[in-house]
Amino acid sequence: MPMAHLLGKHAPPGACMQSCQSSSRLAGCRRPFRQVAGAAAAPPTTSVSHMSANMKQKMRSSMEENEQLKVLMAGFRGSNLDASDFASAGVRMQLVTDLQDQDLGAALPLTYDPDAINRYWNTRPTAVITRITQLLTIAGTFIGGLVSDLIAGCLKENEVKRAIELRDIVTSLGPAYIKLGQALSIRPDILSPAAMNELQKLCDKVPSFDNTVAMQVINDELGAPWYEIYADLTPEPIAAASLGQVYKGRMKTGEEVAVKVQRPGVLETVTVDLYIIRKLGLMLKRFPQVTTDVVALLDEWAARFFDELDYVKEGQNATLFAQQMAEDLPQVVVPKTYSQLTSRRVLTVSWLEGEKLSQSKADDVGDLVNIGVICYLKQLLDTGFFHADPHPGNLIRTPDGRLAVLDFGLVTEVDDEIKYGMIEAISHLIHRDYEAIVQDFVTLQFIPPGTNLKPILPVLAKVFDQALEGGGAKNINFQELASDLAQITFDYPFRIPPYFALIIRAIGVLEGIALVGDPEFALVDEAYPYIAKRLLTDNSPRLQV
Repeated sequence: MPMAHLLGKHAPPGACMQSCQSSSRLAGCRRPFRQVAGAAAAPPTTSVSHMSANMKQKMRSSMEENEQLKVLMAGFRGSNLDASDFASAGVRMQLVTDLQDQDLGAALPLTYDPDAINRYWNTRPTAVITRITQLLTIAGTFIGGLVSDLIAGCLKENEVKRAIELRDIVTSLGPAYIKLGQALSIRPDILSPAAMNELQKLCDKVPSFDNTVAMQVINDELGAPWYEIYADLTPEPIAAASLGQVYKGRMKTGEEVAVKVQRPGVLETVTVDLYIIRKLGLMLKRFPQVTTDVVALLDEWAARFFDELDYVKEGQNATLFAQQMAEDLPQVVVPKTYSQLTSRRVLTVSWLEGEKLSQSKADDVGDLVNIGVICYLKQLLDTGFFHADPHPGNLIRTPDGRLAVLDFGLVTEVDDEIKYGMIEAISHLIHRDYEAIVQDFVTLQFIPPGTNLKPILPVLAKVFDQALEGGGAKNINFQELASDLAQITFDYPFRIPPYFALIIRAIGVLEGIALVGDPEFALVDEAYPYIAKRLLTDNSPRLQV
């Protein structure tokens, strides 16, 4: 098992650009149509397969000439994610352990409750001022530049510059800022591709905290010294991130395990930072230049982020996921959770040997990618329980040729409205019923209710017409279609919902891994049979209409 077993390692899949399968492409109204030369000039002796490959190569080159599209697609595939196990030299993370009092943990909410957080920190102004001083010391220049941009009305023009500055300082600010930056890095409806690119380079790896403190956390959480619980633990952590660090261990019964221990002060730091960011978001509502609802965005994200602080929930998530995959996808394996040795701040799971799928040279990598595609489609269209941290470090090839999925701290649930809405949209796409698709996009939260759909319909119709060229739904290039939809957000009241951004990342990462070994890999070819089966066999009355 890789060193960052529980924390995950952001490893670039080294993906090349996906083949373009249509003779012209549209990605939003800002990207012009591009007619690409086909294979008509090939000599008569050239085989059809050679002609097709030659045409695809020319189309790929044409796509790469569009830098914005190139950056956006690389972001979808996770190509820019940092691959480090530990922090770069000189990185330090400021927490609020020095601000704690005896009743701190008991008073703070353990699930996201902005009102309770507000009440708690309103009564501790000294601690809040101390934390603000810490943040200003680290990020003063960045904040000054942001305020200057706001006053001058050039937030959009300088967003890449500010994203680079933010990336360089955010690790020192603590886990809330690191995780928020990573969440924004897959939101093309909020940031430009170039800004997304910079934030994806954020590293969640920070210096490990003192081992004596970690062992005390185990003692406090599990009720006994570590040596009475485990036969062995590595003397130093094998990986460290903003929320915790991982040790490799062995049970007294002989099984190898991974033990994740949460940093002291994380709950305090996260809640005071959310309190401060939320206050800032309320202030920004006074400025008409700021069109994004920062408070709503923060609340939407923070509710999921809080779940990452509860290792009991992470273990339960992994167990549920394994049960849901067991019957249809026995090739998918998940580390076993030792629930009796797991608490809110300590997680014990079985150790899985293996190598990152993105780095494996095994002959069956393509087969495992196909399994991964079906795995994520099953989550989206069947179980509705979605692994929300898809990056190459969380997809492992085990020695026996199975696909291991790691790290279940962050999951999201796709409700039936979204699940069936997605299936209906696929059906409407196959039948080219674009008026129905526009309505589906309201259901799927791409378009706000009450929006005038007339200006959007022809744009979407053009996108889907070109996506369906050359063989219908089975030949759709998923990543190009996703990038087209993302770029529409620049000019229309059209957003990429958080759940769909995660889908794009998951499928994009898998596609990127496959393209390394097989440049002709077509993701939809692998997904189409599963989608067709769901359309034909689902017993829901809604889908039988």
